[in-house]
Amino acid sequence: RTRPAYRFMAEDSIYIAPGEQGKGLGTLLLGELLARCEASGFMQMIAVIGDAANNLPSARLHSIIGFTECGRIRNSGFKFNRWCDTLLMQRALGEAEI
Repeated sequence: RTRPAYRFMAEDSIYIAPGEQGKGLGTLLLGELLARCEASGFMQMIAVIGDAANNLPSARLHSIIGFTECGRIRNSGFKFNRWCDTLLMQRALGEAEI
């Protein structure tokens, strides 16, 4: 976010090649990303998960790492010739509390 008020919040994006999914790479990458963001002074991380109904592995990964659902934007994306929801998840870093 460009506004100064949001300078302590980060948004993650991790993409794993289809042939490499399910091998624990997402957990390793997201864990390392969280550690680096925390060490850099970020206090919150959010995940914006598109096509929520068909992207359950991403939601499950974030949930395992400690993210909780904080919102859902209905019919906010158009993908595969249909409207889909966007799931918002959040996790506190450092000393922050949600």
